[in-house]
Amino acid sequence: MIHKERIKRLNEVKETNGDYVLYWMQASQRLHYNPAFLYALLESERLSLPLVVYFGLMDHFPDAALRHYQFMVEGLLEVKRELSKKGIRFVVVHNSPEIGAWKLSENAAVLVTDRGYLRIEREFRSRIKEKVSCPFIQVESNVVVPVDTVSQKEEYAAATIRRKIERLLPEFTHPMKFPSYDFPEYTGAFPVEEMAFENLAEILAALDIDRSVFPVSHYFRGGYSEAKKHLQRFLQEKYTNFASLRNDPAVDAASNLSPYLHFGQISPLEIYLSLPQAPSENRASMVDELIVRRELAMNFVEYNPQYDTFGSISSFARETLLSHKNDPRPYLYTKEELEQAKTHDPYWNAAQSEMVVKGKMHGYMRMYWGKKVIEWTSSPEEAYDILVYLNNRYSLDGRDPNGYAGIAWCFGKHDRAWKERAVFGKVRYMNDKGLERKFSIGTYVNNVDALKQGEDSNG
Repeated sequence: MIHKERIKRLNEVKETNGDYVLYWMQASQRLHYNPAFLYALLESERLSLPLVVYFGLMDHFPDAALRHYQFMVEGLLEVKRELSKKGIRFVVVHNSPEIGAWKLSENAAVLVTDRGYLRIEREFRSRIKEKVSCPFIQVESNVVVPVDTVSQKEEYAAATIRRKIERLLPEFTHPMKFPSYDFPEYTGAFPVEEMAFENLAEILAALDIDRSVFPVSHYFRGGYSEAKKHLQRFLQEKYTNFASLRNDPAVDAASNLSPYLHFGQISPLEIYLSLPQAPSENRASMVDELIVRRELAMNFVEYNPQYDTFGSISSFARETLLSHKNDPRPYLYTKEELEQAKTHDPYWNAAQSEMVVKGKMHGYMRMYWGKKVIEWTSSPEEAYDILVYLNNRYSLDGRDPNGYAGIAWCFGKHDRAWKERAVFGKVRYMNDKGLERKFSIGTYVNNVDALKQGEDSNG
């Protein structure tokens, strides 16, 4: 039921007796279409032991603020309700995630976890893999095709990874079936202090976190059921024109699923299987965005240890940007001016404001947004750092492989060389005239202004 290439043994400890099977949920914060949860269920069935699901809720997760925490906790509260219906205990510990997993595994017959690709996610698992006294199994759950199966190296571009993914898709796109859970809920004690996990406001109040970035639940509320609503709206109202309208910032054609994919609240496989099967430009565009581009981003952060700095830029792009590093800039803005959307460009200001107010920026405008920061700062290194800071701080789908890959693309990553010009060298250039020529960009600006006014009227 689970493809063997999704499963990786993280230690060599032999099977032992235990009171329960433990699923350490971290990257895949859902039950539906979650291979790691399915693996834990099957182990519970095989060993005739109850299943316990654990989540580690830490203070000061890097670059995360109240906005991100609230969205995540909204989803986790739904997970708890769904587990309760199945008679499965959900244990939340207020600590660094790997510490609670390690302590809870002392009484477990097997420890199962999902896979994350960012540096901190890999470190969580690496810190305890030699300390865990039971088998420690990782199941890859947030991509359609396992990252290491697609490629063993950093891919050059979407074109190089697309062929590999398309060849493997039939093997990894089968529907998933989950067995019924027939064991009584585990009622024993745990060697950790459980966090009271019932009330959203009380949970958030107990955390020591950055509260300066306000939540955006009136635009995006966390949880699988909310993700499904966005998916159904996309399929019913947007899919038929997706290929032609997805790049138009003046039109609401986006699926709006990226925040839910970031937190693992919905599976890319479930989205893929929900798409109309008939070949079309709309299907091809969505598959390219959902699988090819997204899993290229996973490949990028997995195989490029400098993914969050300008050091990740190599080949022609690095050479050409550095050769033009001392070119005069038409404007120079500080990080604070950019953060406050105080530039001369109303289109850029609208994109930055959309991200701050709504927690998500239109995908095409994100490209323009990134390119302009390169043009308006003193060096490519400074530009990269500012873009990572802004995207991680305000985007619900920030701190994500897609976000890092998208920023790197602005600097020429996964792209080809273009005509040489000042500042950019041979890296692709974008300007306001292109926006005006292609779109009703004034409508986009007006839409964002309306969002801002709505926020102001709500205090």
